[in-house]
Amino acid sequence: MSATGWDAGRIYSAGVHQTQIRNDSRVVIESKFYNFVDQFRVEEHFIYREKIKRNAEGRQYKLDVQLEHLDEVDRNLSDKFKASPADVLPLFEVAVQNLAKQLLKDDSIPPFQILLRSKDSIQDLRKLNSDNISQLVNVSGIIIAATNLTAKATSVQIMCKTCRQYKTMTVADGFSGIQLPRACDSDPNGLGPKDCGLDPYVIIHDKCTFVDQQVLKLQELPELLPVGDLPRHITVHVDRFLTNKVVPGRRVKIVGIYDIFQSFSSKKQGQGIGTRMSYIKALGLELDNEQGGQDQNGYTHAEEEEIITLSQRPDFYEVFTNSIAPSIYGNQEIKRAISCLLFGGSKKILADGMKLRGDINVLLLGDPGTAKSQFLKFVAPVAVYTSGKGSSAAGLTAAVVRDVATREFHLEGGAMVLADGGVICIDEFDKMRDEDR
Repeated sequence: MSATGWDAGRIYSAGVHQTQIRNDSRVVIESKFYNFVDQFRVEEHFIYREKIKRNAEGRQYKLDVQLEHLDEVDRNLSDKFKASPADVLPLFEVAVQNLAKQLLKDDSIPPFQILLRSKDSIQDLRKLNSDNISQLVNVSGIIIAATNLTAKATSVQIMCKTCRQYKTMTVADGFSGIQLPRACDSDPNGLGPKDCGLDPYVIIHDKCTFVDQQVLKLQELPELLPVGDLPRHITVHVDRFLTNKVVPGRRVKIVGIYDIFQSFSSKKQGQGIGTRMSYIKALGLELDNEQGGQDQNGYTHAEEEEIITLSQRPDFYEVFTNSIAPSIYGNQEIKRAISCLLFGGSKKILADGMKLRGDINVLLLGDPGTAKSQFLKFVAPVAVYTSGKGSSAAGLTAAVVRDVATREFHLEGGAMVLADGGVICIDEFDKMRDEDR
């Protein structure tokens, strides 16, 4: 039977984290969060209270929360948050909203979005499994695709076509949808439900509330990849203030809920009823140059001083050249060329505004077994490595990909896009087709 209307092409979700909070009541947990954002201070500054007031006055209804601060105040509450974030997070948002109403003496303030930050160790994408479902995870990687913004309903108002009865239904976060009731349950006269026929409800879109949402694709970092393995990727769902923050090619750190869903395509492909796809519902997203304690390039101050000291040595060129692939003897000319490749030339901007790029390209030619690929792989930690045998023009620049769920086309960045600002190493250049080359 084909789905129509609201159900057409939607994604089916499994409610895996609808657990009951047993130990503490919801009111107690909400009051603990209220006390945390109200009373937490660093030295003499009530940082969260000040942030809430400043953001609410600027109509930016969001709050950045450092998880380590919650650890300091109440470890049990923090552990409960990490174990069942989908249950606890709405209580946190309500507590922040109530504090904002009290600080600004305004009852019309909408719900706040909590944006999480964490300094915990990064978890490997390859090691996430069924044990992590519905828990808080901390991962990093490169964004390789980002869809256009779409609107997702958070509450839906429906109306019976026959008796004009209205109902409001709440839609869960993430990739979940709703199922409209098959029969009308109105009982205005107290004589039992009226017979309004099958599937009487229609959606009143003007009375629904919507938020922005976006779907990203996160790929493993190249430097963390096991030798010879293909990089893995995972779908990331972002909404509200986390949308439109990243473009393909950016390195990010994501704190979110590891969850599962059943896509429309998996039902068509005949996968089992119990089989689900995994994804991450992002609760916090940091760009690489936003992470504290380091400068924009990701170096500590001690490393910066060491680099400056090294740059002032008169024999720096030789020292740097000899440190490239030290296990390969000789080949000084190739190592010098790779040194020039890594540093690049001088970018020139002429008087009329014309720009001349200072990039240096290197072409290695040689017999088989002369360590050409090894030189390329040595540069790869600061680059993107690809082999010419399997790469096409679309794979190197950008590919047009059709999203299975929405049936929309979007661009997915290739190796050249991901290596922007770094180095791209193309191995087996002679194996490529002429038009791609």
